[in-house]
Amino acid sequence: MVDARVDLTKHTNRVLTVVKAKYDLKDKSQAINKFVEMYGDNELEPEVKESYVKKLLEIEDAHFKKYGYRHRSVKELRKEIEGE
Repeated sequence: MVDARVDLTKHTNRVLTVVKAKYDLKDKSQAINKFVEMYGDNELEPEVKESYVKKLLEIEDAHFKKYGYRHRSVKELRKEIEGE
């Protein structure tokens, strides 16, 4: 557990008071935790499942087998197309 001293605006204080009352919490610390629990996932990047990464690698392999080449950059692709 991390202890923190925070300065709250009047609006934030009112919101936390409402959250505290709505969810019958003991203190504003629990209200902050509840609020972050409810809305924090919107701010975090989702974790990628290993099965998804495997699927992407399979698609890449299939593409490579079908077309037989890969370009590391736009510059390399341009060289391939323009024959430089």
